Amino acid sequence: MKETDIQAAIITYLGILENQGKVWFSRLNNIPPVNKGTDGKMVFRKLPRGCKKGIPDILIISKGRTIAMEVKTPTGKQSKEQKLVEESFKKQGQEYHVVRSLEDAIKVVGHVV
Repeated sequence: MKETDIQAAIITYLGILENQGKVWFSRLNNIPPVNKGTDGKMVFRKLPRGCKKGIPDILIISKGRTIAMEVKTPTGKQSKEQKLVEESFKKQGQEYHVVRSLEDAIKVVGHVV
């Protein structure tokens, strides 16, 4: 299963919880804007000011808690920037989880809903 498939399943699940008033969530899209260069190749621009590399895929707020989720495949690895963001979240007393399946995500949010 691809990372996008895992993420889609998690977002569907969180959408149900959000409709029930149990959580608020957002999928964070931190991909730099892309343009086609004059040679036809894709050119990634710099991230907009204030955006950080390594931001987690999904942010959840529930009952006064902030939960960050980084979605990976079973063999996927965090980038250096993602590890630094994880460290920053935890230093601020917030939750950060690497999830590799819908089941992982259910376990993470299960303790707050």
